[in-house]
Amino acid sequence: MLKNYNPETINIYFINFPTNFINFPTVQIFDYGNQQLYPCRTPAAARSAHHHRQTNVAFTTPSNYAERLSSILTLKGFNPLWLPTITTHSTPHTKSSLKPYLRPPPNSAPNHPPPINDFAVLAFTSRAGISAFRDAVEELDRRPLLPDGGEFVIAALGYDSVLLDDAFVDRVCENVGRVRIAVPEVATPSGLVAELGLGRGRKVLCPVPLVVGMEEPPVVPGFLNELEKSGWVAVRVDAYETRWAGAESGRRLVAVEENVDAVVFTSTGEVEGLLKSLKEMGWDWGMVRRKWPQLVVAAHGPVTAAGAERLGVDVDLVSSRFGTFEGVVDALHLRLSGS
Repeated sequence: MLKNYNPETINIYFINFPTNFINFPTVQIFDYGNQQLYPCRTPAAARSAHHHRQTNVAFTTPSNYAERLSSILTLKGFNPLWLPTITTHSTPHTKSSLKPYLRPPPNSAPNHPPPINDFAVLAFTSRAGISAFRDAVEELDRRPLLPDGGEFVIAALGYDSVLLDDAFVDRVCENVGRVRIAVPEVATPSGLVAELGLGRGRKVLCPVPLVVGMEEPPVVPGFLNELEKSGWVAVRVDAYETRWAGAESGRRLVAVEENVDAVVFTSTGEVEGLLKSLKEMGWDWGMVRRKWPQLVVAAHGPVTAAGAERLGVDVDLVSSRFGTFEGVVDALHLRLSGS
């Protein structure tokens, strides 16, 4: 029992213990107050420290992906170094952008259907978009999608689709049988367009990020353009903001004295964020390469790899399985273990 604590300052910690954790080199402590991950050595690390050094893998995801990727890296025996380069979060502006699609138009009759009923598809390209939409729906006093009507498709990429569970669908529409979940076999925006097929003039609502303080990667504009070419009327809505996380990631990377064996990027925005942080420190990517000549740059899928290359960051490894983070971590493990 905690006594005499200040609820405004207390931090909440999540400790990630792998199964049979005593045989693993580290566990991860996630401090929700400071949004930081801290590695904690286990007895296995103490027993094996004199046999070999740990393999350090930096990764740059925002906090909504950090705990999961850190856990997967740890289970493979890596020592994760979290260097978040971007943040993703809802703002009053993005919430106000979503609400007009979920509520009846102003001055309309009380039973007037919300504009989302004019759409055939709700297409998500990120986990943050799903979370932002879910939060907006939970603030409503009634479900936005009418129970009667044709099939309504909710689409997402790869592992993000686990958020589209029964509870999510039930909050969107009382008649869950009206809703179909679509997950493309190839977890890319282009794969999502292919999964949806020809639009024939139908409308698709796309909750995507508003990029602030950085150049918007071509991923979302390209996705919307592909939808239009396939006959869809694509409507973009700013569901959340993606912002540069500041220079801290660059400072922390430059300050690392031990070897960094690999870095994992899961989006183009993360790459740009790191480069911007390094620039604040008077560094560039070439200096990182010179400090750690054996550094392996791993990209979570071809879209991220193409974005990194466009920004001047050469990629050494691209996972062929990019529906989940396990794909890139498994590929990295094979590369670094020499298997």
